[in-house]
Amino acid sequence: MCLIFTCGEHTFRKEVEGYEGLVCRCYNCGNYSGSVIKSHPWFTFCFIPVIPLSIKGYEDISCRICNFQQPLEHRQDVQAMRRGADSTPGVPLQQQPSGVPPQGPPQGWGQKAPEPNQPMQYR
Repeated sequence: MCLIFTCGEHTFRKEVEGYEGLVCRCYNCGNYSGSVIKSHPWFTFCFIPVIPLSIKGYEDISCRICNFQQPLEHRQDVQAMRRGADSTPGVPLQQQPSGVPPQGPPQGWGQKAPEPNQPMQYR
């Protein structure tokens, strides 16, 4: 009689509260595809999680493109973007000009349309 058992490790991941939907720059590849993820690694026996390998888990910046992970405590720029901190939004909004609103249609309106299939002109 032959019994085969498999052992391994599986990591459960979820977004950290307060950082949901936040996208930041990856320091490894330079793309804006990093997100704040909390990881909980578990030892598995026959594909069943049995023993947690970490009590508190790990909060990392994880890139979706190159899979680079960096601890959140090393990224002060991302910690400053956390929602709910000092009741300010995570991303600063564009300031609207105060005073008299501009008169007339928005820029680009009222001009004639470009003529199609014209060769490029270098000046």
